[in-house]
Amino acid sequence: MNATPYAVAITLGLSAAGFAAGAQAYQSGDWLARAGTHYIDPKSDNNDVVSVDGSLGITGSLVYFLRPTIAIDLLLAVPYQHDISLNGGGKVADTRHLPPTLSLVWYPQVSDVWHPFVGVGVNHTFFFDESTQGALEGTKLHLSDSTGIAAVAGVDFVLSPRWSLMLDLRYIDIDTKATVDGASIGDVEIDPIGYGMALGYQF
Repeated sequence: MNATPYAVAITLGLSAAGFAAGAQAYQSGDWLARAGTHYIDPKSDNNDVVSVDGSLGITGSLVYFLRPTIAIDLLLAVPYQHDISLNGGGKVADTRHLPPTLSLVWYPQVSDVWHPFVGVGVNHTFFFDESTQGALEGTKLHLSDSTGIAAVAGVDFVLSPRWSLMLDLRYIDIDTKATVDGASIGDVEIDPIGYGMALGYQF
């Protein structure tokens, strides 16, 4: 993955933060809506038979502050599509998934112009629209839904009293049972890291 856009975003965020001296920390009852993107990078060696490739998709989140330093974060996404390949071979399938994730997040008050955060939560991933080709052409692939823990760490850079730039890293425990024509080929441990960037609006 090319990290250059993220490096540029950090530079722009830091520069913009210098002009946001009037910005304030979050308050109880604040809402924060974000829209952006995450690159989902599955771990290597997902399964003995197949591997799941990475994918870039559109994501959004809605954050509600229970207290100035504690918030609930709901991550949503436009359905992702992932290619599935045989280990040592070519593409044999693809699938789509939705990974809604609910987290409890801590925002330590360290600055009025940038807000780091860390959190933990739970994810439920829905897999659907599996299709096959190549060596699996004509077979039926099924991936079961997955529920697992999630973690997030990131930072908001204040751009104005209402707008911010968010960068984050997310870990999601995604394990799905894969079957081909009803026969199990084992668990596929996707367990991705998500690299995210989004614009946020506070209201």
